[in-house]
Amino acid sequence: MLRRALRLMVDAVLPPLCLCCGAQVGEPGALCTACWSRLDFLGPPCCDACGHPFELDPGETALCGPCSRSRPVYRRARAVFRYDDASRPLVLRFKHADRTEAAPAFARWMARAGAPLLAGADLVVPVPLHRWRLLTRRYNQAALLANALGKLAVVPVVPDLLLRHRRTPPQGHLGHDARERNVRGAFVIRPARLHLLEGRSVLLVDDVLTTGATVGECARVLLKAGAEAVDVVTLGRVVMAG
Repeated sequence: MLRRALRLMVDAVLPPLCLCCGAQVGEPGALCTACWSRLDFLGPPCCDACGHPFELDPGETALCGPCSRSRPVYRRARAVFRYDDASRPLVLRFKHADRTEAAPAFARWMARAGAPLLAGADLVVPVPLHRWRLLTRRYNQAALLANALGKLAVVPVVPDLLLRHRRTPPQGHLGHDARERNVRGAFVIRPARLHLLEGRSVLLVDDVLTTGATVGECARVLLKAGAEAVDVVTLGRVVMAG
């Protein structure tokens, strides 16, 4: 009763706002009806490896064209929604505008989207930021998501297992091959955390999957260091045409 009373008092002074557009909503960590209806949530049927959505269901273990030609380093990747014009403001407000109160709600969505991956995970690990970018931004959005997801699923989170020891230029304007070159050699395992990896299944967390270059490089480093398998869950993913 006390908690409810305190929340009513806070909401009266600072009414909860939509995580995407800023309109007033009924409770913290929610979306307004209009923003919710515009999101394109992803789910089956999809590529068993990268999670790319299929229009028709070809079977549970079917692979998309690119994955059938060259399967990713990671085992499976899943995402909550399509990263497009409707979802981009939601992600960017969380990533750059200090809307960190969104992390618990996002974690609930990610837990549903990545339920099969979470079921076999021994560790949850975020994609790291370089220390200078972290100093500028003040928080790592992937670490916030990982911490909230691990708490929700009761899976240990190791936020500092991976280090981004080389600062890489922004990748927004780069294609797939250029992205792979950009992140090659950018990540290492923190030596003091190396013993945690042997034979473990790792769930790697990031905000958006675009070409998969960043999570692929992280997965390669984790597997080389002794991880048994690496799965990936993200909030959004870019869905390529065709």
